[in-house]
Amino acid sequence: MPVSSDKDLWVSWDEYHRAIETLALRVHESGWKFDQVLCLARGGLRPGDVFSRIFNVPLAILSVSSYREEAGTVQGDLDIAKHITLTKGSLSGKILLVDDLVDSGVTLAGIQDHLRSHFPAVTDLKTAVIWYKACSTVRPDFYLEYLDANPWIHQPFEEYDSLGPHQLAVRLKKNESSEDSV
Repeated sequence: MPVSSDKDLWVSWDEYHRAIETLALRVHESGWKFDQVLCLARGGLRPGDVFSRIFNVPLAILSVSSYREEAGTVQGDLDIAKHITLTKGSLSGKILLVDDLVDSGVTLAGIQDHLRSHFPAVTDLKTAVIWYKACSTVRPDFYLEYLDANPWIHQPFEEYDSLGPHQLAVRLKKNESSEDSV
């Protein structure tokens, strides 16, 4: 794993999972109770799933996209899915909106506005992210780490962004042959 700096924050799988759990504990210790978790796909999927399980509340998923250009490093227009996915009922009550990070704040602010205007049954809305960058125009209600240098965050699942099925097959075969030789 490369060394983190003011420009780049490198996160391992263990660090990533511990960060999600620590953020969940921070929300719990606040005493705020919520009825549903709404995670933003894709970055908020893993934290949202963990929160839903730990707090034993339903998970709702909203797909959004703003980082598309140049392998997801340049922000474009905010696209919000037409529907929220949840198993029954509709989005209502106290909602914890979960994402992995807040960078510029465009996505978090846009989603909050969208929810307020399209889901009047939502009575309270709070936000939780692992990383909160200083360049953000929005301050999340809960966050684990404030990043005043605004580094690019290299999360462990990003390896799949450039791994096609053929490369995966080669990697798995290589791992199998090295296990067989042990």
